[in-house]
Amino acid sequence: MDRFVIRKPKFQKPAVKKQVKPKGQATLFSLKRVVVVEDIKRWKCILELPNQSRANLLDTLHELKKKIPSEDIIRSTKIGEAVEKLQTHSDEEVSGLAHEVHDQWETFIKANRGKANIEVRCDAATEKLRMNARRLLSEALSMEADDSLVECIEREVFHQASRLINVHYRRTIRALVFALKHKAETRSHVKDGTITINELARSHKK
Repeated sequence: MDRFVIRKPKFQKPAVKKQVKPKGQATLFSLKRVVVVEDIKRWKCILELPNQSRANLLDTLHELKKKIPSEDIIRSTKIGEAVEKLQTHSDEEVSGLAHEVHDQWETFIKANRGKANIEVRCDAATEKLRMNARRLLSEALSMEADDSLVECIEREVFHQASRLINVHYRRTIRALVFALKHKAETRSHVKDGTITINELARSHKK
């Protein structure tokens, strides 16, 4: 009887094509020529701070290598001078990376002189509030408000608050002022570099 049975092909599910997810788009701030001036100043502060660790210097130089600041920013922020000084650093990897950053900027600027960068700056009201925060930190540390250590601490707090004067920024500044004023050990460790600026800000983040 089987020869009289008409066998129909088994139903096959249509092949489902795998959808290829589009690659993530680059954000505005990740673009090489979009420069946040605050970041440049924070990185300069890290490079110039005494007792800075090799790891921090390398991390900062790698971040700078991702950016091409305009000639005006390099001069006005003096980030160029900070990078140039590290070209003679005793650590070969640090000095080598500093050379790479310097050469990359110099080559790009010569080839693109006259082309505008996108620069992101803080407004006057924000700067006023930040200067007040630095004054409070300097009093807690018994230092001048324009001391590089005070500047670096405030810039790191601002960075960790997503570059906003928000509730996290205000509370963290208050917590740091209290700790630096009333805890001699914390104050001493910050001044001698035992505690990094990043660790200090993160451990007091509110």
